[in-house]
Formats: sequence, structure tokens, C-alpha cells
Amino acid sequence: MERKSKIDATGAIVLIIFMAVLGLNQVGVKIVNDGMAPVFQAGLRSLAAGVLILIYCLWRGSKINMRKPVLIPGIAIGICFAVEFALLFQAIQYTTVARASVLFYTMPFWVAIGAHFLIPGERLNVVKVFGLILAGVGTAVALLGGQGNSGDASLLGDIIALVAATMWAAIALITRTTQFSTIKPEAQLFYQLAISAIILLPLSMLGKTFTEPTTLHFMIFTLQVIFVVCIGFVTWFWVLSVYPASDMASFSFLAPLFGVLFGWLILGEELTWNILVALVLVGIGIVMVNSRKKLAI
Repeated sequence: MERKSKIDATGAIVLIIFMAVLGLNQVGVKIVNDGMAPVFQAGLRSLAAGVLILIYCLWRGSKINMRKPVLIPGIAIGICFAVEFALLFQAIQYTTVARASVLFYTMPFWVAIGAHFLIPGERLNVVKVFGLILAGVGTAVALLGGQGNSGDASLLGDIIALVAATMWAAIALITRTTQFSTIKPEAQLFYQLAISAIILLPLSMLGKTFTEPTTLHFMIFTLQVIFVVCIGFVTWFWVLSVYPASDMASFSFLAPLFGVLFGWLILGEELTWNILVALVLVGIGIVMVNSRKKLAI
């Protein structure tokens, strides 16, 4: 599909829906963590989704490119993917959904900065930088007024979520700057799922796997595999292959807001006036990040 220079209406709608799914996913991970150990959950999810994606690739006749220019960045991305989700799932175990979400979705900062140096035509400008800052302030405002009812935040969990964000940014940047971007989205996802499963499942065997799983845990886990990983991330890589990385990454600021919203609806976390203020700030920030004014820095 032809690459586009900015986010259009189709891209915006797809990204908003995807961010809502990711926000809901944070709550799902928190719930499933009560029945499965975080690293085991991440590895098992990669294995289950990897099998489904492989079946999909075979059905569509999509070949998994194993040539060196694709294989090397593919392995690197798979390792980043494994570290990203092992850390994210562990972070949600230690801290609240809201705090983990906000720190994890600092990813746009790292993508925008990396794209400025690594991707021609995606340099930051004054308007975009201010938009990123404004959107960042919006997500911080969303957390004012306490931690909610899901438990005390942990500094360790916060740091883990922040490191996971850099891994997500690395995936986006490696994809855009190597030949890995030339393969189909489903093949890109298969690389990450296969490699992360190979890493995470043996690692999870060093500790507990299941704790006290229930039917609810397995139901939520299945929905994550199908809708978040298989459908959601294939869509993410399609968007990444069509739209500018720094522009689309700014939409990630919506995910923690959805996370806070779903945390309120499902986990009983507090929803206050600051959420509405944050939504306004994030919306303005996204518009500014998508500005095409030539004010290079």
C-alpha cells in the first residue's frame, strides 16, 4: 500500500480503536495475573497467537522471509518483543494499571526522538515537540488525585514499565529502518511471537506458571490472544508500514487514558475531573504532533 505523509481519517480511526483495545488489555493482564505468572502468561500468549498467525499465513500463502537482511532485524525485534511484554506484565503485577499504562506509553517520546535521527523526513519541529510535551502533561494529569483502589504503586513496577516502553519504541524504529518493514504485517508479527515464545516459556519455568486459574482467567486470556495480539498487532504493523512513525506514535497517549477509564469501569479505580482535562490536553497534543508546519529544530 502507498505510504502516506500524515495521518488521515482512516488511520486516526484505526489507531483510536487499537488504543482502546490496548487500554482494555492492561486491565485484562492485571486480572489474568491472578491466575498465571506474568512471564508465563506472556510466553503462553505468544505461543498461542503465534500458532494462529502461522495458520493465517499458510492460508493466505504468505511466506515467512528468512533471508539475512530480514532475519537479523527480525531476531532483534523478537528479543525486544519478549523483553517488552515480560517487563510490562511484571510491571502490572507490581503497580497499578493506571501508572503502568502511563509509563509504558511514554513510547512516543522515544520513537519521535529516534525517528528524528534515524528516519529521513520525520524530523521533529517546534510544534511537534510542544505537542508531545502537552500530551505528556495530559497523561500525567490523568493520574492526579491518588492511586485508586487497585493497590499502592511500586517504584520497581514504574521503572520496569518505563524500560518496557523503550523496547516498544525500539521495535518501531528497527522495523522502519531495516528491510524487516518490507515483509507483510502478519509475517512481522510471527517473527516476534515465535522468538518471544522461545525465550519466555523456558524462562517462565524457573518459577511458578499457574497460581489459581479460573474459567474467567482463561476466557480473558483467549480474548487477548485473538483480539489484542492476532488482530490488534497485525493492524499496528500495517499502520506502521503506511503512516509516519512519529505521528502515529503520538496516538499512544490515548491508551493510558482508556486504561484509566476501563480501570474505573472494571476494577473500580477512581475516575475524576482530571480525566476529562487530560482528554482535552491529549487531543490538542495529537493535533499539534500531526501539524505539518516547517519549524525544524
